[in-house]
Amino acid sequence: MYAKYFKRLIDFVLSLAVLIVLSPVLLILIVAGAIAMGGNPFFVQPRPGKNEKIFKLIKFRTMDNRKDQKGNLLPDDVRLNKYGRILRSTSLDELPELINILAGDMSIVGPRPLLVDYLPLYNEEQRHRHDVRPGLTGLAQVNGRNAISWEDRFMFDVEYVRNITFAGDIEIIWKTVMSVLKREGISSRTNATMEDFMGTKEN
Repeated sequence: MYAKYFKRLIDFVLSLAVLIVLSPVLLILIVAGAIAMGGNPFFVQPRPGKNEKIFKLIKFRTMDNRKDQKGNLLPDDVRLNKYGRILRSTSLDELPELINILAGDMSIVGPRPLLVDYLPLYNEEQRHRHDVRPGLTGLAQVNGRNAISWEDRFMFDVEYVRNITFAGDIEIIWKTVMSVLKREGISSRTNATMEDFMGTKEN
């Protein structure tokens, strides 16, 4: 009953309240981001939502657009400047996603929205992560974030989809706050962000 009737209402009310309360912070980050990134402070990218419907995810940019002599973007760890690292370590880059939640594209808690390019790579079990709205945070985020394997992330995502409860969401939100304060799981073991998903090898 919670997932069907109350979760969306709570998402709308809380995201609107937080946007209003944090509007001065958002304004400061918009100005600071425009200066640090030399232009547009926002990162907008198509992502698959519920039932794989594509929407435009909004975040604060954490990487600049520096390129090599051939015009190719430099690696993530090079373009992730000091300002971007601060945003990621504090998760402030995620704040504009409150607009996505308000619009109904996302939820506060749910599987994180990943790249559209990954859609053909999921197996049937992993594809169930799109049975619900993607989230600002989720079960995978409080169990390792970017420091765990793709397969483990998807396992947590599907587990969440099949067991959505109000108490579970509150626990995930609380653990997310603790994780952000401790700055855990921001990077993978080998990358500044997370390695690309290449598909799961079937046994």
